[in-house]
Amino acid sequence: MSLQTAHNHLCQCSIVPRDVLKRFSEDIKLTEKERKCFSDTALIDGELRKLRAQAGKLTNIINTLSLAPVVIAGTPAITVANCNHSQTLPGTPISTPGSSTDLTIKRAYDETKAVAQFYKNVFGRNSIDNAGMTLGSSVHYGTNYNNAFWNGMRMAYGDGDGNIFIDFTQSTDVICHELTHGVTQHTLQLAYSNEAGGLNESLSDVFGSMFRQWRLDQMVNQADWLIGHDIMGPGATARHFTCLRDMANPGAVHCLAPQPSHFSEYKPGMDPHYSSGIANFAFYKIAMAIGGKSWEKAGQIWYKAMVDFKPSPNMKMKSFANRTRKLTASMYPANAALRTAVDAGWLAVGL
Repeated sequence: MSLQTAHNHLCQCSIVPRDVLKRFSEDIKLTEKERKCFSDTALIDGELRKLRAQAGKLTNIINTLSLAPVVIAGTPAITVANCNHSQTLPGTPISTPGSSTDLTIKRAYDETKAVAQFYKNVFGRNSIDNAGMTLGSSVHYGTNYNNAFWNGMRMAYGDGDGNIFIDFTQSTDVICHELTHGVTQHTLQLAYSNEAGGLNESLSDVFGSMFRQWRLDQMVNQADWLIGHDIMGPGATARHFTCLRDMANPGAVHCLAPQPSHFSEYKPGMDPHYSSGIANFAFYKIAMAIGGKSWEKAGQIWYKAMVDFKPSPNMKMKSFANRTRKLTASMYPANAALRTAVDAGWLAVGL
């Protein structure tokens, strides 16, 4: 598959999988209005894919031409715009989002700023492009829009339908998940299909989960490892759904989108939101075996595996697993237990 084809194939860098939207759009237990919210979201997401694909291709061209980004700021500017329930991006700029009385605006500002601090303090990265790129967010996107997405240039957050999903800015892991798609776009440039697509989604889940743990200053054994726990609405919890995905138990019935946890279950063409469960589970097992805080060792290995190499749009999961094995040996040569943990974690998922 060519890079262009790969970028155009299902580049749906959003938190909720398309089939979940489709499932609820046909759910007779929901009202007609609620079902329409889901079908409208799925329709909009289909068009947004084209924008993200184009942004990804542009990033690749710039990289190919070796046009290294000029550092524009030591610390990225954080901006927030209000779509006022339209689909027009970016929306109306908010002059002082950090002190807004609109909690959605304030959360988008505060948590995006925290993601920038997380990447800077923990990994030494200056914004998603490592050159101080402004981090823009658009809130109140659409009417009861049931998703959050990275469009290749900025973040957008829906308010949810209020029943299955609530305001997408309420989940810190969702915010870092989507911004990490931007980091991947500027580094590995993973395609959004097949095994590379699963790795793409997994990197966003891994860094999203680490960010949530970092915000709470949690040890790995204190964390719940859930993705999207804080956007579950009353209608979802009434059906006993506690999250979109669970890195500790990918196939659990409490997940809205249960995933495979072993490579033997992988099928070519599988939606990246599902195949990501394999690498997610490996990271979880490795982080738990190491202990302590996920971002201190396991996270450092994953970060280097993402940013220290040339773009690999069609990377295989086994190649990524082996890269982390080699990095562990080179970064922590005296730590045999760490090498064992990384190797065992990947072997546990068939890689």
